[in-house]
Amino acid sequence: MPKLLIIDDEPGVLFSLESALASPSLTVVSAETASDGLEAARRENPDVILLDVQLPDCNGLEVFNQLHAADPRLPVIIMTAHGTTDTAIEAMKRGSFDYLIKPVELSELRDVLDRAVELSRLSRTPAVFNETPQPGLRGDQFIGRSRAMHDVYKQIGRVAAQDVNVLILGESGTGKELVARALFQHSQRKDKLFLAINCAAIPETLLESELFGHEKGSFTGADKRRIGKFEQADGGTLFMDEIGDMSLPTQSKVLRILQEQRFERIGGNEVVATNVRLIAATHQDLPRLVEQGRFRNDLFYRLNVFTIQLPPLRERLEDLPMLVDYFVSKFNGELHKRIALVAPEAMSRLLQHPWPGNIRELQNAIKYAIVQAPGEVLTSDCLPLSIQGGEHPLIPPPRAAATSEQALDLIELTRYLISTQQPDIYETIINAVDRIVLREALLQTNGNQVAASELLGIARNTLRTKLKTLNLNVDKPASDDNAGS
Repeated sequence: MPKLLIIDDEPGVLFSLESALASPSLTVVSAETASDGLEAARRENPDVILLDVQLPDCNGLEVFNQLHAADPRLPVIIMTAHGTTDTAIEAMKRGSFDYLIKPVELSELRDVLDRAVELSRLSRTPAVFNETPQPGLRGDQFIGRSRAMHDVYKQIGRVAAQDVNVLILGESGTGKELVARALFQHSQRKDKLFLAINCAAIPETLLESELFGHEKGSFTGADKRRIGKFEQADGGTLFMDEIGDMSLPTQSKVLRILQEQRFERIGGNEVVATNVRLIAATHQDLPRLVEQGRFRNDLFYRLNVFTIQLPPLRERLEDLPMLVDYFVSKFNGELHKRIALVAPEAMSRLLQHPWPGNIRELQNAIKYAIVQAPGEVLTSDCLPLSIQGGEHPLIPPPRAAATSEQALDLIELTRYLISTQQPDIYETIINAVDRIVLREALLQTNGNQVAASELLGIARNTLRTKLKTLNLNVDKPASDDNAGS
């Protein structure tokens, strides 16, 4: 479980933050002085530190310097009053994760903490590459003994210690983030800062600020100076995921940094020098984007110093049984289950599936199956219906009568479809809802389509079309008349 250390000399603030932030998914410890905080950092080994600048026995910047010297990868979030923002900005330049101005908005604090915890996991949890699963091994394992995976291992071994940029290519869900972490952890910069940014997850208007920083007043909403990722990661490693989604203007600025190792913050004139190793990744076909004029040719060649191509799961199916064993073991522990065997028919189904979402889809499918499994054997009927050959991965099969277990979790369904890169997500969700609503209406009206259409407030022809499209057939009792036929 992640652990947060709060260092603040105000007992009321400590009590409020501990009460608001402590949860089953986050342990919170605290200290009221710099000396106690430094000792707690050594003793507790926290994943994130929330540090107040004004402490009774030491300046906050000096505390940060000692924390950063002990572990540059440890995310430290600075809390500051308006009069001490210069100190916080200086800490940002030296590698702190972020700074917040008191009084701190709880929603903003939680958002920053979530990102800091994730960064801590990325930089400190080992990325281990094994031919076969190693039970009990700490870290995230990349498993496979296929020829394709041996080629990946060799490429990582060749380039990890070389201080050059790396481009990781592969479909969504193939493990590009894991490769980036392994490259960092086996590099000459492994004891320095590691930062990650998903270019597709940040609006274009904010991406430049995240990367390069901005000066106060440089645009609407820029109420304070911000230090960007390239400046924060000076001396360390920056992982830019989904780099193919960047706009052409942002690509030009990234190109300049790669060429000159210098840039200006948005709205500023100061030239900032930086020395960053860049690891980039994308699921897109960059050469095709270059041909279409959507990606700069010169940036592509700057990134393409060394390329690692990850194979999709469908091209290394000989690794799938080992991956299944690994995920079963992992989720047994997390879900407190005791799955001891994957039935041969279930394994056969898994091997026949095309896996458009790759390893991520397999992981989600095994977790889903373990939740569904009633005993110690994972059978084929525990698998998502998309793998069984049914209509949809998360919708229960039709029954004679509806039960509460059939309720559709739209949030989980949407997350599953997005994470596994399913096509036509909107249509799939609409059909899923229609299937449940229409079946319930027909069951309530004993299969009478006229009554069902009136109940739902739709035309009878619309109902018939939907029933045909969804291949639904809820028959009314034989004693009924033919009004609904």
